[in-house]
Amino acid sequence: MVVQSDSHKHMYFSNKKFKKVSRGLVLAIAAVGLSACMSQINRPTSTWYAQMGGIENKGDTLYICHGFGCAYRTAVTFSQKDKRRLRAILKRGSRSPEAERAAISKAVQWQEKRVGPVVGSSNDIGGLDMSNGNVRGQMDCIDEATNTTSLLAYAGSQGWLKYHRVARPASRGFFFDGKYPHASAVVVDTTTDIPWVVDSWRLSNGEPPDILHMSRWLTMTSADLVKPVNK
Repeated sequence: MVVQSDSHKHMYFSNKKFKKVSRGLVLAIAAVGLSACMSQINRPTSTWYAQMGGIENKGDTLYICHGFGCAYRTAVTFSQKDKRRLRAILKRGSRSPEAERAAISKAVQWQEKRVGPVVGSSNDIGGLDMSNGNVRGQMDCIDEATNTTSLLAYAGSQGWLKYHRVARPASRGFFFDGKYPHASAVVVDTTTDIPWVVDSWRLSNGEPPDILHMSRWLTMTSADLVKPVNK
């Protein structure tokens, strides 16, 4: 896991390579606050792909973003074995919304391990990794948010999500308010209409994503990166 100080973050975003490394991130931080995030997530997911240069799923094929800001997109087609495995993972969450969120966590971990050898992302470094912009297989939060959204949209299209619908990713944060610019995939609990972020950016490839109530996610600062509370 890579967790850097605020001073390092300022250096990263003032670096002359900023446009090349995080062009998608600049576009993603225009709105902050809960009302702004709610406005974002209620838009069609297709608007996220169009804005970030991602490619929506086509049948059993997902287009995995990597290289920071969807610089590269690699097609990964799920086999029948993959589909059975993914369905079995998500079926474990059929008891309740809480159980389904736990199953979603397992599904995201499975996807990252599944696509790693194809994409070259098995050694993807988590967190704000300032040295790997434009490197194939390395992912920033735009890549992670897109890939998790693609996975969950695929699961939803197959009827494998019982308690959640997939929303457009949300973004928030500017350095002057103490919150690092960031974006994450989002699901909405259909029993409560409460949005939850599914954030696979903080830790390295195949590690459990942070699944947080959006109101909690919106209050996070750089100091919370080490161990956010998953609730």
